[in-house]
Amino acid sequence: MSRPPRIEYPGACYYLTGRALQGRKAFEDDLDYRTFEQVLSSVVHRFNWLLQSYVLMPDHYHLVVEVPEANLSKGMRQLNGVYTQHANRRHNSEGPLFHGRFKSILFEKESFLLPICRHAALNPNRLGLTKEPSTYKQSSYGALIGQKPMPDMLHPDDLYQQVSKKPKLAQAALRAFVETDQAFESPLNDRAHQVLLGTDAFVDRMQSLLLNSAKAKQAPKLGGRRKSLRVLFRGMHQLSRAERNHRITLAHLEYNYTLAEIGQHLGLHYTTVSKVVNASEKTL
Repeated sequence: MSRPPRIEYPGACYYLTGRALQGRKAFEDDLDYRTFEQVLSSVVHRFNWLLQSYVLMPDHYHLVVEVPEANLSKGMRQLNGVYTQHANRRHNSEGPLFHGRFKSILFEKESFLLPICRHAALNPNRLGLTKEPSTYKQSSYGALIGQKPMPDMLHPDDLYQQVSKKPKLAQAALRAFVETDQAFESPLNDRAHQVLLGTDAFVDRMQSLLLNSAKAKQAPKLGGRRKSLRVLFRGMHQLSRAERNHRITLAHLEYNYTLAEIGQHLGLHYTTVSKVVNASEKTL
């Protein structure tokens, strides 16, 4: 069964998972975990995401995010693309690291933010990787309950406000919610249309958006296929630095190529491409 079109709108909340291809690990060691967290932090800040929670497992990851600017797909291409480039370079591999496109469940924040974050936090327990969710290093849960420093990429305010207006009380209440009943029924069992999680009214609204999105995909596109990087950077050696930087920015912002894709095509590190784009954006 094919997955429905992905819904994106300002303020949407998503439960995201990405799984490595069979036979590969997403994270081989602590350096891989730290690198993914660094790339994730960069994406969160660059695309203005509100990261509520995350958990990294050896062969997959879980993210809970709110996306104020309807740029989920663009940010995820950046996240998976840049990290895959790191993993392939470091472990002498090539090709895709993650299986297909990332999976997303669009959920109603008021009803499902807490259950979704609990589901993610307890994933290491369900797989036998830890007995206490707060001791699992590659997870935001320890920070959310005040047992380790809070990363600046995390935005716990909405999560806390659902249990208490005072942060310290919220941390204790969140821990009680997560750890008191670890045999809870997964909220994912309540999904509608594979990708929606919320009240009937929420599902109805989102289903209407799904139908409109499907119709839009079937309609002819005036712009046709996006230009290839080869076309965008034709005559590269004859370009001035300013024109090269303009085309780099155009490739990223208008044609949605990731920094990693552009860097690989031009033989540049993705951080160099990122600096070019950031500098160009300031002049727009």
